[in-house]
Amino acid sequence: METKNIILELRTQRGMSQDELAERIMVTRQAVSRWENGETVPNTETLKLLSKEFDVSINTLLGEPRKLICQCCGMPIDDSIIGREKDGTLNEDYCKWCYADGTYTYSDMDELIDVCVKNMVSDNFTEEQARSYLKEMLPKLDYWKRYEKLSDNGQFEAFKQQLIREINELHVEGLPRVEKLHALVGKYVNLKYTLPNGTKVKFLDDEKTYLGNQLEAEFGGERCFGILADMDFIMVCTYEAKGENPELLIYKKR
Repeated sequence: METKNIILELRTQRGMSQDELAERIMVTRQAVSRWENGETVPNTETLKLLSKEFDVSINTLLGEPRKLICQCCGMPIDDSIIGREKDGTLNEDYCKWCYADGTYTYSDMDELIDVCVKNMVSDNFTEEQARSYLKEMLPKLDYWKRYEKLSDNGQFEAFKQQLIREINELHVEGLPRVEKLHALVGKYVNLKYTLPNGTKVKFLDDEKTYLGNQLEAEFGGERCFGILADMDFIMVCTYEAKGENPELLIYKKR
């Protein structure tokens, strides 16, 4: 699809007139009309404004001329899993598991490989093959090539360790000791919970990236724990692995 059709479709989907879109991104109605007629294409700065307004990547606005690849884990990405800056704008270089709210979530390549391998193993692709592939591919990606420049000198890792200590200090019966936290995204767990204040929430919000984990625990692994944490809270829930009937155990404001 061409840029002219994409802008028209996005605008009409949101019920906006050309005048309304023009006002929101600080251009004239005539400029919007020329884009939608295919006479001109928005410049780079205007594309950034349109990207933020419609919450889609510039790559999408231009008709997807590039195949986006996360420059940390190598996974193909689209608008649904693109990482975000602190102000909510999209960063087309990373997925939201590797880059969340302006923060790189991995500082250890081996740890990233451990996470990725679990999702790559299949009948036709062994764990050994997956590890070999990642060890060869990851060092070629921009994040790892420029790690010394992009690194936060361990600040985010220190924050994760602080969260791990706080979670273990909750002393939840049956909960295995937490050793690692990874980026989790809401699309994988949409079960709903009722917090102590009565608010109904998803264990993970589809629009956000959190730190958390899911661990096998007691009863031969039939009972599992879910752990979710961010800057404001820690939440631990439990559910039967087969029945998936969640029960909120702990909700703690940090």
